[in-house]
Amino acid sequence: MIRTVEAVIDEHGNVRLLEPLQLPAVRRALVTILEERPGVDTPESALLSEAALEDWNRPEEDEAWSHLQVR
Repeated sequence: MIRTVEAVIDEHGNVRLLEPLQLPAVRRALVTILEERPGVDTPESALLSEAALEDWNRPEEDEAWSHLQVR
């Protein structure tokens, strides 16, 4: 399962999660650096669309829409 959690990274690259996180074992992670500084509100529409975007990111969706791709 892919899960997104919010974190803050200081100028030295130290990552601090903003909520507790329990994992059953060691996991890999990807880090995306945002332009906004901590405390800047993320537009609600961006948060609401996140689940829908994850649902579209599947091979079945790519296949279903492949006929519309420019070749």
